[in-house]
Amino acid sequence: MRITARIDEDYEQKLKAIQRKTNLNTTEIIKIALDLLYEKTELSGAEKNRMLIDKLAGIGHGPSDGSVRYKEYVAEYIDEKLGHR
Repeated sequence: MRITARIDEDYEQKLKAIQRKTNLNTTEIIKIALDLLYEKTELSGAEKNRMLIDKLAGIGHGPSDGSVRYKEYVAEYIDEKLGHR
């Protein structure tokens, strides 16, 4: 892809300073800048996890303490199925 961009004098000076310090050409500098900006705008793993949790919240069924008392609930279910109650 070919890009034509207009930049003011301040950005031109910044570009030239980067070129002098790094020996990179304009194309390489633009690619690096795009990579850095892309990484900054991507969601982090923690943000993705939070979004998933928000989407899943409230879709489960059963008692709210099921993660703590699941063994008791399983035992009760088995007792009921086997007729021990």
